[in-house]
Amino acid sequence: MTKRDYYEILGVSKDASQGEIKKAYRKLALKYHPDKNPDDKSAEEKFKEAAEAYEVLSNAEKRERYDRFGHQGVSGNGGFGGGAGMNMDDIFSQFGDIFGGGGGFESFFGGGARGGRRAKKGTNLRVKLKLNLKEVANGVEKKIKVKRQIVADGVTFKSCSTCQGTGQIKKVVNTMLGQMVSASTCPNCGGSGQMIDKKPDHADARGLEIKEEVIPINIPGGVADGMQLSLSGKGNEIPGGMAGDLLIVIEEIEDEILQRDGNNVVYDLYASFIDAALGAHIEVPTIDGKVKIKLDPGTQSGKILRLKGKGIKDLNGYGRGDQLIHVNVWTPKQLTKEEREKLESLRDSENFIPDPGNSEKSLFDKMKEFF
Repeated sequence: MTKRDYYEILGVSKDASQGEIKKAYRKLALKYHPDKNPDDKSAEEKFKEAAEAYEVLSNAEKRERYDRFGHQGVSGNGGFGGGAGMNMDDIFSQFGDIFGGGGGFESFFGGGARGGRRAKKGTNLRVKLKLNLKEVANGVEKKIKVKRQIVADGVTFKSCSTCQGTGQIKKVVNTMLGQMVSASTCPNCGGSGQMIDKKPDHADARGLEIKEEVIPINIPGGVADGMQLSLSGKGNEIPGGMAGDLLIVIEEIEDEILQRDGNNVVYDLYASFIDAALGAHIEVPTIDGKVKIKLDPGTQSGKILRLKGKGIKDLNGYGRGDQLIHVNVWTPKQLTKEEREKLESLRDSENFIPDPGNSEKSLFDKMKEFF
């Protein structure tokens, strides 16, 4: 199923301010809130869809990636980023505060089942992942080792006696307008609604231990240096809450031979004067191995050859780029006596007198044509 455009979902323009985006999301969240539309799966999906759009567009970095690369720039493969895979706990814990006040959604829906305690979230982890040009171009599956905090085996919890498991302390104040209810995070349990009952000796005071875990991740083709992908729920855990995320920062290793230019790959071919004049079949490297190309007789230095589809996959799935071969005719720096004599005998030949004519394009024109 094709994802809808995030701006279209929220009903805002691409140059909308953060205030306009927040206002649009607030309106949709109120309209499709599950407590207002019980047992309505369509409303629930629209509620999640709006939350996913807001999660990306309210974050300057994610919004910039989305504007450049579309959905795959913030989601990718394997459950990356954006709002992909968000559940109701994610949504209420992250975005309830846009409605203002300590009660979040509760103040609008009278303390419904979802409106009280906001689930806490563990801290995120950030790792750098180095990729070579072939991995960047085609995508790759990697396995990385991560040390993360998890709730230790054998830890048991009991309901917080201070807040009776709600995670909040409510205070009723009588005013001339009637009773007003304010809510604040429980200082005893930190808002989780739970306290440790029993824990093993190796666990810390919060019932956590550090565990090394091997996590497989799928990197989509077309990622770029500095791009950040997010793997939901693979960060540090927290008692009574959700695990944080694992943030993967892409570090692109520069190739010694091929250069990246967007989705295209550029290769500098140095051809001998003989091959350029007579023509030849020459082997050149590509991302996926060596291929032979034909150099036509009379090839001029500066000519650009194109290998269709030999570049980098587009992150949004729009095919892949090309490999551009920039021909450089190599002039020998030193000649033997015999070589010099042979060339001297050809100096006055009409074929060796430069005559570009109107059919020969300048390097600037060639670059304009290709880019």
